[in-house]
Amino acid sequence: MSTPDPLEQRLIDLEIRFSYADDLLDALNAQVARQQDQIDRLMAEVAELRRRREDEPGGGFRSLRDELPPHY
Repeated sequence: MSTPDPLEQRLIDLEIRFSYADDLLDALNAQVARQQDQIDRLMAEVAELRRRREDEPGGGFRSLRDELPPHY
C-alpha cells in the first residue's frame, strides 16, 4: 500500500474533520429542537397557571406577607 501524496492526505484529513463537524452539527440541532420543545411546554404551563390564577376568586394581586406560613 502506497502512502498518499501530501495534497491527497490533506484532503482526507479535511473530509474526516468535516464528517466530525457534520455529526456535531446534527447533535446540536437535535439539542436545540429538544430545548425549543421544552420552552414551548413551559410557556404553555405558565400561561395555564396565569389563567388559573386569574380565574380564582380574589385572583388579583396577593402579597406573600398576607399569607400565614404553614406552622401558624
